[in-house]
Amino acid sequence: MGRRGGKRFQRGRGGGKGGQRAERADYQEVPKQNELYEKYYNDLEIVPREERSEFWAALKRELPNSFRFTGSKGHAIPVQQRLKNHYIPEITSIQYEGRAVDPPAPLPWYPDELGWQMTTPKAVVRRFGPFSSFQKFLVSETSVGNISRQEAVSMIPPLLMDIRPGMTVLDLCAAPGSKSAQLIEMVHGGEEARTRKILREIKKEDGREISPDGNEITLEIKAEERSGDWSDDGRTTGLLIANDIDYKRAHLLIHQMKRLNSPNLIVTNHDATIYPSIKLPSDPTPHGAIAKGKYLKFDRILADVPCSGDGTCRKNVNVWRDWNPGNAIGLFPTQVRILFRAIQMLKAGGRVVYSTCSMNPMENEAVVAAAIARCGGLDKVELIDCSNSLPELKRSHGLTSWKVMDKQGKVWTSWQEVEDARTANGDTGASKLVEEMFPQPGEATAGQKLPLERCMRVYAHQQDTGSFFITVLQKKTELRARGDGEANSTKAQASKSESKSSIMAVVDEIEARPNGSNAIEHINALDDIAPPHMSDGDDDNPSATARQNKENAPSYAVSREKRELDDMADAEMATKRPRFREEDDGPAPRGAEDRQVHYPPPPGAELELTSHISRPDATPKTSQATPVPLASQTKRRNNQTFEEPFKFLDPNHADLDAIFAFYHINPRFPRDRFMVRNASGNPVKTIYYTSDLGRSILTENEGKGIKFVHCGVKMFVKQAVQREGTCEWRIQTDGLPILEAWVGEERVVRLRSRKTLKYLLVEMFPKVGGTGWQDLGEIGERVRDMDMGCCVLRVETSEGEDGFSERMVFPLWRSLSSLNLMLPKEDRKAMLLRLYNEDIPLEDHSKDRHKIHDSSSSIKGEDSLMIGDDEALADGGADPSIQDEEIEADAEGVDVEGQAAAELDVALGVKDEEEVDIETELDVVKGPADV
Repeated sequence: MGRRGGKRFQRGRGGGKGGQRAERADYQEVPKQNELYEKYYNDLEIVPREERSEFWAALKRELPNSFRFTGSKGHAIPVQQRLKNHYIPEITSIQYEGRAVDPPAPLPWYPDELGWQMTTPKAVVRRFGPFSSFQKFLVSETSVGNISRQEAVSMIPPLLMDIRPGMTVLDLCAAPGSKSAQLIEMVHGGEEARTRKILREIKKEDGREISPDGNEITLEIKAEERSGDWSDDGRTTGLLIANDIDYKRAHLLIHQMKRLNSPNLIVTNHDATIYPSIKLPSDPTPHGAIAKGKYLKFDRILADVPCSGDGTCRKNVNVWRDWNPGNAIGLFPTQVRILFRAIQMLKAGGRVVYSTCSMNPMENEAVVAAAIARCGGLDKVELIDCSNSLPELKRSHGLTSWKVMDKQGKVWTSWQEVEDARTANGDTGASKLVEEMFPQPGEATAGQKLPLERCMRVYAHQQDTGSFFITVLQKKTELRARGDGEANSTKAQASKSESKSSIMAVVDEIEARPNGSNAIEHINALDDIAPPHMSDGDDDNPSATARQNKENAPSYAVSREKRELDDMADAEMATKRPRFREEDDGPAPRGAEDRQVHYPPPPGAELELTSHISRPDATPKTSQATPVPLASQTKRRNNQTFEEPFKFLDPNHADLDAIFAFYHINPRFPRDRFMVRNASGNPVKTIYYTSDLGRSILTENEGKGIKFVHCGVKMFVKQAVQREGTCEWRIQTDGLPILEAWVGEERVVRLRSRKTLKYLLVEMFPKVGGTGWQDLGEIGERVRDMDMGCCVLRVETSEGEDGFSERMVFPLWRSLSSLNLMLPKEDRKAMLLRLYNEDIPLEDHSKDRHKIHDSSSSIKGEDSLMIGDDEALADGGADPSIQDEEIEADAEGVDVEGQAAAELDVALGVKDEEEVDIETELDVVKGPADV
């Protein structure tokens, strides 16, 4: 949800002890009283008077924990079934104080029962054995990413976005990533079923058979046949861009989403209020014609904005102690700008979901009304009625009238009352109030009454959750929005015609100049059309580009007197006073030629002042190898960490030829989407893979100032091999689900026995040489005769007690004399618990062999293979018989099980959620650059 404002964390804005976590009080010890907080919401009458006591009683109770099963439906359902069939019956057998204990239960409004909530008191959880078993299950599945701890109301906004196949989606304020995870799951909805159907047809043409699909995949294929995304051989063509203003939290976001392994994910690091326009390849034009610039518009945008968070008092106890009305007043301008920018970036017909974890109408209905008014009213933007969505969800209507409380606690009923007080006695208490914070008359929205009752409010007492606000807006047509800060007055409207020409008009005129103009002539033309504006440095209205180039300060710099927002999480969402720039969508209405728009490029961009000429022989742009930057160039302005560039490989690159030949990859698998992350553009250690749209975005925006932090998935990792002819590129775990179905039978091992899989999970590096292959059951002869290198282990569905109901796929490494299932320890343990209900120690045979050989060997045992961001194989020691066998899977420098256990502590009430978020944030270390 949006990060919360307020003074709760007492974090400084500058140096000193700003980076330390504030001391937290125990939930039970903090008095649940705040006179202003209770007075304001009682005066607003946000709930009926008869519900008021129940409402406040719920807010003063601790929040029940909730969690969600993640990944594709085919992946999540088996984990869910394990909970329902094994752990729930054990818990329901417990009797406490004469009655059965309430087990975890599915949220009735969450589709497919994938969202769950547990209301069991901590005293019961700590007392009874079945909860210990349940805790192990939660810890293990959370550690491998199959379960995500997420507040129940936080799950609602993505469910209202109506994401369909092929859509482009933007999450503007994404960290720490729980909603982004939901969104990327929706973007990939039905993909596995579609690709399986396509591959079945391909295999049939080749005279080969494809393995059975499994129950869930079979059902999904039938659904996708009606309305699926089939244009790219069933692969998802949509995209999610997840953004966060704070660089560190952007990497936390990547860490949270890494288990979803999506090539259709891009993570950026920008201020949401001035999010830059993203360039796309221009449409083909006749030979010699000037190609018009094309920019990405989104089908869906989630704006889960920073907010005061006063709806989270059930888990953030400091809300009771520190709440004051100044938080909402100070955040209002930022929230309006974020929503305003979101609407600008939508396609006509696109939707934006705006949400907060606040109950304050200044952050909710007032923001929605202000953004719609700035966009030109209901003719441009529509409030969608979602009353029929999620029918089991209890909710209240949005407010159509409200009062505003100033920083001194005085309540104002209307803007006219504020103006009268200022005129009469110069009242300064309301100095930070603006007209848009109050309910607006019809003339403020082109004579139309806003249906704010269509907004959705969820309160704590309705279904034992936190409080939340959600609304859905749909862009009806392209718009020329009124700029930030323009009042709803004739004077403000008249001022538009007196201002300077828009940047879009200037650039259009420059690009329309005759061909052959050089860069100097373009600059001279720019000076002729729009003379430079001289400033003494104290300009109160700097340009959007100037603001974007400023340092992302760790505080909301809306004004010096706005509030003391020293919140640890919220200080990371730096905000400014931007003026939006919008893409040129056609001629502006008369009198609105100088609208304020967000024109690319963003900070540090290279202005493309040369004409773009379409050529008949034009080919898709591929990033070329460039010299490695000097060490002095590896840090950006304002001490921002340097991000290695994305460089795409030539589809005919020798390494790709070797990979496709070794794995017998079907030629229909695209070869133009592989990339590396280093300035040289050479595949040194890791090869990544992204989607077609991701490729277009990265190549078109290279060097233009867009801060791309992450894109795609790791597909291949280089490894030292001992035998000539063995491919030195092994398939990385992250990319295996994307590639495995396209790998030829020559590098596939099929397994159907539960007993054999259990042996591979428990035994690390079992021998294949000699008679060792006989212990490998049904796969023994196959792996004995297989050439050294990486291969794909396909666990097929089969009938009977020793079979599997759902298919699974794993990477398998065949070395000179042993075999290893390339899974981290926590993944192995989670699968043993889920599939076999056993928590047993693993047997690492590599350590036994290591003792026999020279202890000075450079092989490092456990640390030899890092699965994840720091994944790499050890080069091994002098003895070739064991060189490639020392590849034990481990976590990526992060204590994954410990982290999962810490998250469970939150679920059971031991820790606060924000505390675990902070600990995670401090633990996550960015992996080294691929150089």
